[in-house]
Order: sequence, then C-alpha cells, then structure tokens
Amino acid sequence: MCNLYSITRNQDAIRRLFSIVSDTTGNLPPLPAVFPDNAAPVVRTVNGERELTMMRWGMPSPPQFGGPPVTNIRNTKSPHWRRWLGPSTRCLVPVSSFSEYAPEKNPTTGTKDIVWFALDDTRPLFAFAGIWTPWTGARGTKANPIEGDHLLYGFLTTEPNAVVGPIHPKAMPVIVHEDDWDRWLTAPPADALTLQRPWPDGGLKVVKRGPDKQDQSPAT
Repeated sequence: MCNLYSITRNQDAIRRLFSIVSDTTGNLPPLPAVFPDNAAPVVRTVNGERELTMMRWGMPSPPQFGGPPVTNIRNTKSPHWRRWLGPSTRCLVPVSSFSEYAPEKNPTTGTKDIVWFALDDTRPLFAFAGIWTPWTGARGTKANPIEGDHLLYGFLTTEPNAVVGPIHPKAMPVIVHEDDWDRWLTAPPADALTLQRPWPDGGLKVVKRGPDKQDQSPAT
C-alpha cells in the first residue's frame, strides 16, 4: 500500500505538463513527502478544462466497516467505489516518486528501509489514476480536527510489476501514461478502467533506499 509519495517538481512544471487552465492552489511549494490526510495538488476537469486544486489524501471508508480514510483503492467493482468512477469524479494525481517499505529490516539500522520508485533518476512528473469527492466532516488529528467541507482524493492500485513486486508483492499504484490522461479524465468508466493495470517493468526503477521519509529532486 502506497502511503507516501513526493511531488518535487515546481508549480510551473505541473501547470505546463498537465495543460492546466485554472490553478487554485495558490503558492505551491515542492512536496518531498506527502502522507495520508495531507493536502496535495490534484488535476480534475471542470467545464471541459483542466484545473489544478488542493485536496486532502484519503477517501471516505465504507460505512459498514468504518475505519480511517482510504488512500489506495483496488476493488473498483465495489458499490462504495463505483459511485466515484464517472468522469466528473476522476482525477490525475501528479507524482515525481512513490515509496513502499522494504519487506525486511535493515540489519544496520534495525528498521525497514523506505524504497522510492520513479520513472528514472531525474524524477520526472507522472500521474496516478485518482478519484475524488466533496465531503463534510472532521479531518486531521484527534487533537487538532479540521471541521467543515473538504475535497478528498485517493488513487487506484493494481498488481505490482517486476520492479515493485519484490518490495511490495500485493499492489502498486495505477500510473497513467500521458497519452491516456484525457481518457482517464473523460472516458466512460468501462473504458477508463482498462487503464487499471501494472506499469511496464522497463519504465520504472528504484531511485532511493534508506530511512529518509522524503525524496528530493531539482524543482524544475
């Protein structure tokens, strides 16, 4: 389960790559560590144009189970998730790298390494296949709850490829090729969901491994 990723390219690079028409994020700094319940930039379609806006990471969990917000969605056949699979509530999540914990502890540190994956060593921007929803309630910590209206997002997962599998054999995030971004944002659900598949092995690599919970790259 991916519960930590980074967006270290700068705001202008995101705008240009994703052909953003409207940006409501304000002054967006690079984010070398995005954790669950953090606010992060998301690309959605509004009136046929792409908007970059901030949302909080973690979709509402199924009410019958309760539990914390859901960051990663695998079972898109579930009625709970189907309601958000239409074009109006699909989005792209900009990313420069994502991480998983190593399966075994590092004998030197006594803790599990954090393994970072990216398209290549330069950490170019790419996108996860996301869904989003408006939601009203309390988010944040119990000590400092944030009450009110929120925009929430999560992203889809699928079987891991040969790069992610040795580290996390259960799943990997769904990465959408740039040529398919419009398809994910606008196509009917049955067509869009054919993109829920592993990323090609040769297009992903391990770029960092260790205890650091941040992944840095030039903000260009």
